[in-house]
Amino acid sequence: MNLKEKWVAAFEAFPHKDDILKDIRKEAFSFFAEKGFPNKKVEAWEYTSLTELQATDYHLWQPVNKKTTLLPEVLYKYAIADCYQLVFVNGYYSSEMSSKELTGVTVTSLLEALHKGGEAFIQKYFNANTEKGDIFTAINTAFASEGVYIEVPKGKVVEKPIQLLYFNDRKETTCYQPRNIIVVGENAQLKVIEMHQNLSDAATAILTNAVTEVFVAKNAFLDYYKLQNDSLTASLIDNTYISQEANSHANVHTFSFGGTLTRNNLNFYHQGEYLESTLKGLSILKGTQHTDHYTLVNHAHPNCESHQDYKSIVNEEATNVFNGKIMVEQIAQKTNAYQQNDNILLSDKATVYTKPQLEIFADDVKCSHGCTVGSLSADSLFYLQTRGIGKKEAAALLTYAFANTVLESVKIPALSEYINAIIAEKLGVTVDF
Repeated sequence: MNLKEKWVAAFEAFPHKDDILKDIRKEAFSFFAEKGFPNKKVEAWEYTSLTELQATDYHLWQPVNKKTTLLPEVLYKYAIADCYQLVFVNGYYSSEMSSKELTGVTVTSLLEALHKGGEAFIQKYFNANTEKGDIFTAINTAFASEGVYIEVPKGKVVEKPIQLLYFNDRKETTCYQPRNIIVVGENAQLKVIEMHQNLSDAATAILTNAVTEVFVAKNAFLDYYKLQNDSLTASLIDNTYISQEANSHANVHTFSFGGTLTRNNLNFYHQGEYLESTLKGLSILKGTQHTDHYTLVNHAHPNCESHQDYKSIVNEEATNVFNGKIMVEQIAQKTNAYQQNDNILLSDKATVYTKPQLEIFADDVKCSHGCTVGSLSADSLFYLQTRGIGKKEAAALLTYAFANTVLESVKIPALSEYINAIIAEKLGVTVDF
């Protein structure tokens, strides 16, 4: 029995298969069963192989009543200071480990929100803006049972960031399918930090197939940070879909440092005028790590802006991929769209694939894209060394300066400090950035 056949059998045994989402689940799984996993002949996956992932026998869902607490020191290690924490352990929400003081905001489990909201809620929020042709979104839709629904009411400014923490300490090879729905009401403001962490031993492979749907209402503000620094036995397929209404601002920063295979699909859909979308990313990779950023900004209304700035620092035999698309529809006059991808190779065996794309059907626009691939400047390294800075520290300073356009826009001081510590560790120096 191959992996696809095993996943079909797992769906037949899935306890939520016939719940309120049964028709949506069956349609999504039928799509997967017909198409199978994407291969490198599929344009969107031409630089990323799923061969090893397909060779792994993952458990696709977990029985209920599993342990949902960890030692307090685990949470302390990964919790960002001055944040509300919403904690999931082995796929399930842990109320015991989550913050109790978050008030004025709706926070419920996914299934509770779906059953309580009924068909009207499902039609409005579940699968509303997802890419129906994406295989991993379809798999998540079929198996979605655990995740969180967050709604920030009109005019509410959430005082502290909400940190979503997903922990795994199971000894079994497992695939988790978190499904989140986040709604930021009109004139509301929200900051979110998302982290996934495998705590099990080095022999346990973990796959997280996450889907997040975000709805940003008129004049609302969203600041979203994805911090990916998982163990080298963990893989992540992350699909995020953001729908923005008029005059809203949505920022997503993606920091990819850990994991063996990471695929980030980030999709922005414009639903009104005078809105702004910002996408920034930083990858620091080594060994045989593989990270793939696939972005889409769909400009479907006039007078909107989007800004993309992705950078990677790739060492040893690691690989970084950037595939970014800006789509400007005919009605979207006065669009201002910018896209830039810059990369530094620290090894002759490191690999970067970059593919910025523009599809423009309007004639009154300002759109640009570009990419660079290079190495650290030998002259700059020499200059710093002549000022008494060691070669390793000089390289770290230049690398940090290269990444700083992404780092300087982080609006959460504690998170910025946390990321700086990770960067110092990745670069192998004790420099206090």
